Amino acid sequence: MPHHKTALRLAAPVAVLALALTACGGSDDTDADAKNPASPEASASPSRAASGGDLGTGESATGKVAEDPGEVTYEVVAQKVEVGTEAEAAEAVADAADAKGKVLATAHVKYTHRGGPALTDGSSVHDGTTVFADGQRGGILIGASEDGPGCEDPYDVDSWKQGESHVFCETYVIPAGATSVEVHWEEEDGEPYVWKFPQK
Repeated sequence: MPHHKTALRLAAPVAVLALALTACGGSDDTDADAKNPASPEASASPSRAASGGDLGTGESATGKVAEDPGEVTYEVVAQKVEVGTEAEAAEAVADAADAKGKVLATAHVKYTHRGGPALTDGSSVHDGTTVFADGQRGGILIGASEDGPGCEDPYDVDSWKQGESHVFCETYVIPAGATSVEVHWEEEDGEPYVWKFPQK
């Protein structure tokens, strides 16, 4: 089962800061091209419907994820982002120096099973979620938010039927003073759906 974060989560008794601060599997140029209608990559392939784009507060996206035992259609909505303090970030990581000038941003994302087989052994839907600040991908903090208020641990969900919803949280380390925090979610090989949460 493609649980990309499972091994890291089980191996770390405290939260682990993934120091790769650039987008996995691509560059920032890809995101820029997706917003440029003149770019060839931005036009939808005739064999596949276009996905991705900016969404408003409370607006949901629909996408498909390859799961075991089969493809599942999900409705996804980023509900909110909680931004913490530098002191909280320093306490959450193994080496406080990694969090200097940084804060924690925890995205609460609701996933609803809309079609496909019932799941009996977890889900990979949350693997498509990332948090950006001022256009740059943050560093993921693994194991930091699964038990937070309003957050469920995705690895504890062992039964998921059509119509049921779960809220999973993802915590990222972002620069303190960021003016905009974005939650991105994308299907495999799709463009990201983006929810923007302006900061004061």
